Amino acid sequence: MSAANGAAAVAVAPAPRLGLEQREAEARLGQHGPNTLTREQPRSAWLFLGRQFRSGMVWLLLGACGVAALLGEGADAVAIATIVVLNALVGFLQEYRADRAVLALRALTAPSARVLRDGVSAVIPASQVVPGDALVLEAGDVVAADARLLSAHALLTLEAALTGESTPVDKQVGALPDSTPLAERKDRVFMGTSVAAGTAVVEVTATGMATELGRIAHLVHTAQEPQTPLQQRLEGVTRMLLVLCVAVGALVAGLGLARGQAGVELLLSAVALAVAAVPEGLPTVVTLALAVGVQRMVKGHVLVRRMQAVEALGSATVICTDKTGTLTQGIMEVRELWPPEAAPRVLEVAAGCCDAELGQGQGTGAGDPTELALLAAARVRGIERADLERDRPRVAEQPFDSERRRMSVLRSDGVLYLKGALEALLPLCREVPPGVKEAQASLAGRALRVLAVAEGRGPEEQGLTLLGLVGLADPPRPEAVEAVRAARDAGVRTVMITGDHPATALAIAKELGLLREGESPEGIVHARATAEQKLHIVRGWKARGEVVAMTGDGVNDAPALREAHIGIAMGRTGAEVTREASDLILTDDNFASIVAAVREGRGIYENIRKTLVYLLAGNAGELVLMLCASLLGLPLPLLPLHLLWVNLVTDGLPALALVMDPVSPDVMRHPPRRPEAPMLGRPEWGAVLATGLLDAAVTLGTFLWSLQRLPVEEARTLTFTVLVCCQVLRAFAARSVDLLHWEVGAFDNRPLLAVAALTLALQAALPEVPALAAFFSLVPLDVAHLALALGLGFIPVSVLELRKLLLRGMARARARAPRGG
Repeated sequence: MSAANGAAAVAVAPAPRLGLEQREAEARLGQHGPNTLTREQPRSAWLFLGRQFRSGMVWLLLGACGVAALLGEGADAVAIATIVVLNALVGFLQEYRADRAVLALRALTAPSARVLRDGVSAVIPASQVVPGDALVLEAGDVVAADARLLSAHALLTLEAALTGESTPVDKQVGALPDSTPLAERKDRVFMGTSVAAGTAVVEVTATGMATELGRIAHLVHTAQEPQTPLQQRLEGVTRMLLVLCVAVGALVAGLGLARGQAGVELLLSAVALAVAAVPEGLPTVVTLALAVGVQRMVKGHVLVRRMQAVEALGSATVICTDKTGTLTQGIMEVRELWPPEAAPRVLEVAAGCCDAELGQGQGTGAGDPTELALLAAARVRGIERADLERDRPRVAEQPFDSERRRMSVLRSDGVLYLKGALEALLPLCREVPPGVKEAQASLAGRALRVLAVAEGRGPEEQGLTLLGLVGLADPPRPEAVEAVRAARDAGVRTVMITGDHPATALAIAKELGLLREGESPEGIVHARATAEQKLHIVRGWKARGEVVAMTGDGVNDAPALREAHIGIAMGRTGAEVTREASDLILTDDNFASIVAAVREGRGIYENIRKTLVYLLAGNAGELVLMLCASLLGLPLPLLPLHLLWVNLVTDGLPALALVMDPVSPDVMRHPPRRPEAPMLGRPEWGAVLATGLLDAAVTLGTFLWSLQRLPVEEARTLTFTVLVCCQVLRAFAARSVDLLHWEVGAFDNRPLLAVAALTLALQAALPEVPALAAFFSLVPLDVAHLALALGLGFIPVSVLELRKLLLRGMARARARAPRGG
């Protein structure tokens, strides 16, 4: 330095160079691996196919198929094998979904990144970023890795998908403790989030699977997809049928051997008993019931990705739901202005200190959500920012940043407009309304975000006049309040899990009715929840035996959605990974749609249960018929192929119509079914047994009577036809336990009327077509025998309907009887 400058020479140390040298970066890439989310080994299609053969019902049918093949009964063997294969394919197509959750997570990562290498800026593939790299960020960038801030200017990031934080996060340089919650790590940026505003230089601290996004990808894989209550209950019914079939088969075989019956005849009887015991049409019935539910739910703004979840939602006892956009409207709104008399001027100055552009529709526009809310409130009072810009254009502007905590705009008339934190504006103000601090405390205590608004003269931010305060919040959906109440009345607990501040979460919970007076928020309201905590909450409820539905929209919700019995993603705001991990998608992101879907799920379950009673009663009747004939030493009253026809067509078609019954209006007035409760209780099994005995008595009586008068083939044909008439007509009594068919609504289920007419017509035509008659070993019946079969078929349905009237009369008599001694 020259002495002429009059300054002493000072040795200045060179500033440390940011970033890595290329050689060091390559070494670290070899050490840490590429900056990508790895995909764990997906399950193969063969595994999904193999899972379709775990059911005892399937193995029972396969055994019957093998025995029929050994006996040379080719038609029976082919028919049984076809049923098994078709049911397996239906189940396979339902379950085989590519595991794309991690691929969706990978889509969130940046394709490239701007780094400092060898002291110069370079754009490289994001997969080449390594720990220690210096990333250069600006508005619109997707963050390529987890990193800490080295320098930042007015940096705002969007982290809602990762943390649940509903507003842009203000980032600041300065190390925070490692124990700081993820949503409050203002010194860090994270892979997959985006920069809303500002610039920064950050140092990479973690890449690939070591990032927060990578940890979530791992959690998605470790989360277990549980069986639905319907699957569990159907397996219980299947095990009972299997035990019953084996026991009856052993009894028949023992008696046959004692009588010296031929082995071939015994095996044929065993096949017939196995076919009689198994409701082969049950998987198809369940599939159709769920498919009908899917179509109904689409009308209620719910898309179904996994059909079993339709019924499972009806069993839900706990709904864990996100707050923002689901219980609330998902947009900021001005809730209160203080002082009220200054509201017009407060809104005019606030609107004039905004950069956002408000659209024409509600909640539409571009820019910061808080500024959009201010502009919307101003528009309601006739104040438009466009008019301010035209009449008093801005001359200068100082944008908001984390240090100033305020924004100011100087207009052409010399008036300075300001908005920001009250703590930042108060020291600059000469005139302040009395009670401003008390007003701020009151607004903040109600979980409102508080903005102060001030104005001054000239460009200097001093000697200002504080005009007032604006309280903003994301308001609850009006329909969500009613939906929360309906869920509570139906015995379904609603749990709020959000990434927002605890005070905000508590205020919204009280406003929605989630928390009533005196109730503790513990277990009901969870704020600042991370992905691991959400997963832990879901697992905790499951451990208590609850059936859990979980909603979410961010990537941090994906593990919990996969773990829950029913994962529900948001269709409008949800991340792709969340939708891939879900079972249901809400197209309107509305909690009320979830409660409506619960009602639909309950209705589906009730339809499946009454249809199962109908099917099992038919199988019980067939089993008793075959068993009694064997015990009496009679010829087989029905061949295995006849029983398959009854179970799949003449019994199965009415069952398919039964599951399409409308949902009962009182289905939400009862508490949810407990997960441990069996699908069929004592009343249902009693109905199955009684109805089965009734069917068996009519058909066995028909067979005994006809054997005295007709050849065995014709007697078997008549018995076959009577059984079909009994079961088809009995479907009309199966629609309700206590209401008569015309009380339920005789024409409410038109498919049942059509199916009954079609099935009876098919049965009458079956012996008349030579090829079909030969295939089923049938002979034609005359008109008198067909009329007799139809008349006998009315006996079971008439008895069941008369029983309802009798029970109703007895209940009325008990109600009229005087109480006491």
